[in-house]
Amino acid sequence: MPRAAWKGPFFVAFPGLRQAIQNGTPIATQARSCTILPSFVGLKFLVHNGKDYIPINVTEEMIGHKLGEFAPTRKRFSYRFTKAK
Repeated sequence: MPRAAWKGPFFVAFPGLRQAIQNGTPIATQARSCTILPSFVGLKFLVHNGKDYIPINVTEEMIGHKLGEFAPTRKRFSYRFTKAK
């Protein structure tokens, strides 16, 4: 169920946002539930996946999604074939 429209998007105030816009430095965050706003387009984020920080470059297609959608928390499974004896 989506968030109520009258509440507005959820986002976290990033303390280094102004410096990141000017310098182009990535913003490290653990706020995976933060909604990507139009003002974030072109910025670089380092989103925590529980173990590491995953680099994400925000594009226009990502607006309205959450930061955590682009930093998977689980490894992808791939079946490995074994050699027959």
